[in-house]
Amino acid sequence: MQLPIKTLVALLPFFLQASAQASGSGTTTRYWDCCKPSCAWPGKTTLQSGSGPVGTCNVKNSPLSDTTANAASGCNGGSAYMCSTQSPWAVNDNLAYGYAAVHIAGGSEASWCCACYELTFTSTALAGKKMIVQATNTGGDLGSNQFDLAIPGGGVGIFNGCTTEFGAPPSGWGAQYGGVSAASACATFPAALQPGCNFRFNWFKGANNPAVNFKQVACPAALTKNTGCKRADDSSMPAPGA
Repeated sequence: MQLPIKTLVALLPFFLQASAQASGSGTTTRYWDCCKPSCAWPGKTTLQSGSGPVGTCNVKNSPLSDTTANAASGCNGGSAYMCSTQSPWAVNDNLAYGYAAVHIAGGSEASWCCACYELTFTSTALAGKKMIVQATNTGGDLGSNQFDLAIPGGGVGIFNGCTTEFGAPPSGWGAQYGGVSAASACATFPAALQPGCNFRFNWFKGANNPAVNFKQVACPAALTKNTGCKRADDSSMPAPGA
């Protein structure tokens, strides 16, 4: 069947949206730097009406009232920090939710900020388990198709706002890259970060940078509730598990 030109033109935006759905194979790392996430700045992507950039917290880990989203990062002397509510959690034995700094090959912050991705782990003891993450950040040191999972105690990486926000050691908890190495360290964390730290040694089985297959999906409400960020194209994405 050959469609009229007018019909094809009308359908073009839908074809473009479908082709924009990201998928492939990738890698994971972990971090928790306490800094204002990149997707918390205004104008990074097109958002649904009533939505806003990723929410931030003040130095006391309370939601920051920042209607313009222009507050400087606490890692640059400002007042905006990462919120502890952007820690991962287990939904059940085979599914977890969380957040990540993301870099997708061929994309940009406009295409991945606040998007959600279903990760299926393909290596380590996690093989076969799934984790749905919302992209809240972008790492300047990330490779293509890399998901830097936001896990308290996962290492501060390049920047460290945790010493100011939570009183962490000068180079963060544990190693700068990789973080703490034992579950016992989680007990020394601020109470708000302990569940996320323990997640790594429980549901995540202490896995070290497992490989994944990924696909973009519609964001679960439980994830967007914590960030306040929802993309305009989110409803065009397939449901998780579809």
